[in-house]
Amino acid sequence: MELLNKLNWRYATKAMNGQTVEQEKLDNILEAISLSPTSSGLQPFEVLVITNQEIKEKIKPVSWNQSVVTDCSHLLVFAAWDTYTEDRINRMFDLVNDVRGFKNEGWENYRQMLLGTYPQRDAEENFNHAAKQAYIAFSQAIAAAAFEGVDCTPLEGFDPEAVDEILGLREKGLRSCVMLPIGYRDADNDWLVNLKKVRKPKDELVTVID
Repeated sequence: MELLNKLNWRYATKAMNGQTVEQEKLDNILEAISLSPTSSGLQPFEVLVITNQEIKEKIKPVSWNQSVVTDCSHLLVFAAWDTYTEDRINRMFDLVNDVRGFKNEGWENYRQMLLGTYPQRDAEENFNHAAKQAYIAFSQAIAAAAFEGVDCTPLEGFDPEAVDEILGLREKGLRSCVMLPIGYRDADNDWLVNLKKVRKPKDELVTVID
């Protein structure tokens, strides 16, 4: 299967060469993010695509000085909603109605159920839920990058509060949760590039319940 071959090819790239990812490939990765499933279809996150080198230089020190932050082509920052609000929920439900061209009673009842539940919850609980949805899209972006032959490095090693401040996310009702530098590997300077991929045996990962 071609996808599995691509996933075997990918690895968490430790050094990138600064080469620019082609626009078509970037667009495909972003479209894969857009198409990822989310709870109730709310898509409770945004993705910042950073090419500005000065901003990447500011983010690097608060990301354990990882070189891929500045040497990547594009730095994708996944920022989840800081909480669920009536306006945010209604906006997505209204969008569904507009695109589909009709209203459905069951769908509207579901809207009211969410409105009566999510906005009343603790903001931190809501953020954690939204961040999980962002991670689904994040995972899909990794697979899409591999399919496009683009390297990437999943990054949780950063100070989210510092990144939020640099990007002005809190003012937008967003909080960074994970980052994905994309680009092309610098094979001559990447210690991980030729090491075998290691995964635990399938019987330790998968349990089949008949």
